[in-house]
Amino acid sequence: MLHKLYRKKGILLIILILMILYLFLSTITSISTADSQNIGLLLEDTIDDHGWNRQGYEGLLSVHNQFNVDVFYKEEIKTKAEIHQAVKQLVDEHVSLIFGHGKSFSEVFSELPNDYPQVHFVVINGDVTGERVSSYAFDGYAMGYFAGVLSAIMSKNEQVGIIAAFPWQPEVNGFIAGVASQNEQIDVSVEYVMSWHDLETAKEFYEAMKKESVDILYPIGDGFHVELIELSKRDGLYVIGYVSDQTDLGESSVLSSTVQHVDQVYVDVVDAFLKGKLVSGRFSLDFQDGVISMGDYSSQVPEEVVLFIEEMVQYYIQTGEFKQVSYLP
Repeated sequence: MLHKLYRKKGILLIILILMILYLFLSTITSISTADSQNIGLLLEDTIDDHGWNRQGYEGLLSVHNQFNVDVFYKEEIKTKAEIHQAVKQLVDEHVSLIFGHGKSFSEVFSELPNDYPQVHFVVINGDVTGERVSSYAFDGYAMGYFAGVLSAIMSKNEQVGIIAAFPWQPEVNGFIAGVASQNEQIDVSVEYVMSWHDLETAKEFYEAMKKESVDILYPIGDGFHVELIELSKRDGLYVIGYVSDQTDLGESSVLSSTVQHVDQVYVDVVDAFLKGKLVSGRFSLDFQDGVISMGDYSSQVPEEVVLFIEEMVQYYIQTGEFKQVSYLP
């Protein structure tokens, strides 16, 4: 069963009821959450973002459908206090595996195993330390690289742009390198919003890039990339989708997408957990793990370009290196 949990506003407990309940519970066997197979998920934002948080929710649905376990989730968990409260609520529901969907859960999840010895904690795209806590992080460099290759090939103005949330995102350097691998004369505009959700700043960067004749954009921020795709459609620019396959947002505008198959990561982690094989530590995920790929290609992308890029992707999967070959004459 899928459950959405809400914050408790406060419950007035009658002492007599508590005493009766205590006496009743003392006569039965306690439920061990260590034996529970319930799965929990904490999300930084809403599941309606058409991106990262939606991917996490769909991963939880995949787990529910494949393993027939009860799953619980909570949205818009942003502060340490909210994380602690949400984890306690999940544990009260006998959840024994808790996902934190995003880097912001790393610090608290690294500390929590001492308080909840019956729970294993997992952070997606984070960095954790300790026992009974694991992290699985998508390596975005290759995603950015192939987005850069496609952008360089398809750009008419030799002006492309990337609007990122933060400078530490590896997709940025990957994108720059991918563009340069095809044409070093192409100008790459790079801007950092310094937030996942600052839509107004992202739109300002978009407008500035448009004035600079940027004709292909790679927006890599969950709180603003969908809106920038819509603006690109309006203005006749091409765009590369991010995290999920976003050709459905505009087949003629979205050339392709760099897709993270978050649902498969969730299924693999839960499968290992249920088999008693889930280990602690940090694990990096890339194309070779079958959880990152290019999405569908627009009909605007010539078939020979699609084949060229897919051959580069296969070479990278097989060798771990980027094939040094140029499509452009």
